[in-house]
Amino acid sequence: MSRPVAYGCLALSMSLVGCYVALSKPLTSALPVFLLAWLRFGIAGIAMLHWLKKPPAEAPMSRQTRWLVFLESFIGNFMFSICMLFGVSMTSAVSAGVIMAAIPAAVAMLSWAFLRERISLRVWASVICAVAGISLLAWSNSGTASHTGSAASDKAWLGNLLVFCAVLCEAAYAVIGKKLSGVLSPRRISSLINLWGFLLMTPMGVYWALKFDFASVHGGSWLLLVFYSLAASVWTVWLWMTGLKGVPANLAGVFTVMLPISATLVGVLVLGETLSAMQLVAFAIATAGVLLATFPSRQALKRRYSDN
Repeated sequence: MSRPVAYGCLALSMSLVGCYVALSKPLTSALPVFLLAWLRFGIAGIAMLHWLKKPPAEAPMSRQTRWLVFLESFIGNFMFSICMLFGVSMTSAVSAGVIMAAIPAAVAMLSWAFLRERISLRVWASVICAVAGISLLAWSNSGTASHTGSAASDKAWLGNLLVFCAVLCEAAYAVIGKKLSGVLSPRRISSLINLWGFLLMTPMGVYWALKFDFASVHGGSWLLLVFYSLAASVWTVWLWMTGLKGVPANLAGVFTVMLPISATLVGVLVLGETLSAMQLVAFAIATAGVLLATFPSRQALKRRYSDN
């Protein structure tokens, strides 16, 4: 695979992540959160049914691997979906995009805490940028809320907090995934954790399905639900893994910058949200943090080109 094609796959993968984070906001207005998450896992499960079968060359899963698969789904799918969906229902897609830019810094911190990986000065700088961006966002929201009332302030504050919890869930997902990727294929991991997500969400999903008026949901929302389900569980994973075949992992990380950019653009251009000057500054700082955390160092680039 050529480098331009690989770059395109990686950029499209992260752009889709940002899109479905932003577009989940109108879905939370049309469907209860637990029902929405349950339907998402169900639709994706049908699409990935053929991925569940164990490949002949794959060794049987150990007890530790089964436990890690469950944790990967519980934290990275179940808890992430609840925090993210409830969060974006209470805050703006623009704010969610700024906060989600903290994912690389959160991954680095959890890798340091649980995998004992070394953190460079650039990554520490990215952590500072993430904290600064989220702090500016919170300050901007509090200033706006002083004109709109305390109820709106409490709702936006809680929404931002839940989105940040989703960031931590996504970071844990990445750290656990590092261990799982050594024993299971990406397709098998994706299908198994999606199945667990469906099972975990089933009790509340069935509860809300029995009391919900499905006729109240218009056709556009159903189409958006299908896009959200396939983008979140199937397309982004396939595009990312395909891109990684032609690009080193540390260089691929640069493309996570597309996540906050696409989420913010969808919020402004599609959902009609406004981007204040303070939010723009917070977005710029958070985006700089993503680049600091993921862009390869000059020494690494020199080594790569010399090897080629």
